[in-house]
Amino acid sequence: MVWLKFIFTAAIVVITAIQLAKYGDIIAVRTKLGGVFVGTIFLAGATSLPELIASISSFQAGFPDLAAGNFFGSNMVNMLLLALVDLSNYQVPLLRKVALSHALTATLTTILMLIAIISILGEINITLGWVGLDSLLIIAVYFGGVWLIQRESNVGASTTHSTAIEPVVGFPSLRRGLIGFALAAIVLLLAVPQLVTASTEIAEITGLATGFVGTALLSVVTSLPELVAALAAMRMGAFDMAVGNLFGSSVFNMLALGLADFFYLDGSFLSAIDPIFALVGLLGLLLTNMALLGNLSRIERKILFFEVDALAIVVVYLLGMYLLFVRSVG
Repeated sequence: MVWLKFIFTAAIVVITAIQLAKYGDIIAVRTKLGGVFVGTIFLAGATSLPELIASISSFQAGFPDLAAGNFFGSNMVNMLLLALVDLSNYQVPLLRKVALSHALTATLTTILMLIAIISILGEINITLGWVGLDSLLIIAVYFGGVWLIQRESNVGASTTHSTAIEPVVGFPSLRRGLIGFALAAIVLLLAVPQLVTASTEIAEITGLATGFVGTALLSVVTSLPELVAALAAMRMGAFDMAVGNLFGSSVFNMLALGLADFFYLDGSFLSAIDPIFALVGLLGLLLTNMALLGNLSRIERKILFFEVDALAIVVVYLLGMYLLFVRSVG
């Protein structure tokens, strides 16, 4: 019964994500903010809502390790999805097709993850009220980085390879996009807590640690909106939006990690995380830097029709999950 509940709620999340991506595309086209900025900031934040909602629900259920596994595991999954999208469109070398400005997003992800990992390993338990100063630092660095990305996107708009998409006759209005987007977000708010409940029950039935379930299972489902949004952007030919969504989702996950501390009322959230979750963070860091290398390097490296960079990311992800299982993370 619990597996049916998990599959049913996961299906609702995926279907809602399709609508979220659809209305996000409408907003992107109507606002003309550019594929890099919209994909990295707006669409990435929207499709990362399930991670934040799931983590808050995990606190309420008394499983902070489930939240930690979801956040860090989602960053690993985002890079896996980036590789899979690249492999599924082998005619286009995705990471080398898009603008180099995505390197800024990947670098910001690296910095934020390093702050989180250092805080976990250092057991820094300094709070302002009940919120950890490390979480506040992550939030501040995020917004500083977003400001830099926005400036870079505006300055380099004429030299990037992003595709400008003009609305055709009959294209939905911005108002319709905003209303649809808000309704889809509300559905996620209702569905994701049920998904968390099912995940904790699966952990109890299987005997797996909740942290590992969050890393291996919950993070995959809550990252499905990113996959749907990226595939939708690829179909539109908006390669920058697709890559920006996946890189940006990892950045937003780190912001959500900081924001989640406001909902964790037992002190600093990062200091309460099992130090072994630093291993999950380091694996996510490794995968992010592998994708960053693929974006910066303009020399194509292929085995048959497939990019070596994307294949390597898939292999490292699978090996990393095996390592986390062996180490009984969480």
